[in-house]
Amino acid sequence: MTGDLLQHLPPLEPGHVWLAGAGPGDPGLLTLLALRGLTQADVIVHDALVDDACLAFARKDAVLEYAGKRGGKPSAKQRDISLRLVELARSGKRVLRLKGGDPFVFGRGGEEALTLVDHGVPFRIVPGVTAGIGGMAYAGIPATHREVNHAVTFLTGHDSSGTVPDRIDWQAIARGSPVIVMYMAMKHIGHIRAQLLAAGRRADEPLAFLCDAATSRQRVLETTLGEAETAMLAAGLEPPAIIVLGEVVRLRPSLDWLGALAGRRLETDPFAPKTGREDAP
Repeated sequence: MTGDLLQHLPPLEPGHVWLAGAGPGDPGLLTLLALRGLTQADVIVHDALVDDACLAFARKDAVLEYAGKRGGKPSAKQRDISLRLVELARSGKRVLRLKGGDPFVFGRGGEEALTLVDHGVPFRIVPGVTAGIGGMAYAGIPATHREVNHAVTFLTGHDSSGTVPDRIDWQAIARGSPVIVMYMAMKHIGHIRAQLLAAGRRADEPLAFLCDAATSRQRVLETTLGEAETAMLAAGLEPPAIIVLGEVVRLRPSLDWLGALAGRRLETDPFAPKTGREDAP
């Protein structure tokens, strides 16, 4: 039945490249278009954050090429990856460039697409569920909640040189965004913590690290902004991780549905109005 449905979706043509997001990890979060690409691609060029369970949908004879980029580890240069997509497409291959999350959310998808444009290679963008939303949902932390925030900021913790981006206006973000979701920020969390505290954020504001979100390896650490670096080091956390700062973190004990499936009882809504009856002993 699923195969019949996929047949009605656009085909991945020879000589074309699909830049697709695989979501944050769980293969159930693949879009139908990403699944269509996996079942049709001759070559799948994937990054380090694509879970093996997603790659299991590939054709038996598809070639899998690893092009992962992980901070502090040897990895291919971005320009080389982009030109490899051009080379494969020009050889008549059906190419799926599969990225964790969404290719246009801190995924360098725009850079690769522009290279394809420069070389006249036809392509399609296939959005994915970004980790800053899907990964947080799997941890029981909503990106927005009516009682907490009407704005959220997504930022990256390092730029192409590996340092904290110098164009981030920490003062403006600290004042204007009740919830801040940080990608690739573990390495520089000490510096980021100092910037946000200096900009007026409270040291006791709740913060959570979401490691390997939406996978069987998911690990969540709840702490505070002031204790973020110390808690991270003490817990021995490692990337990949999403870091979320804001009062929405307090909802995790109430919304940790994965924990509930494992038998943990969920708590009541921490932001629900308290009535006399509820407060009575």
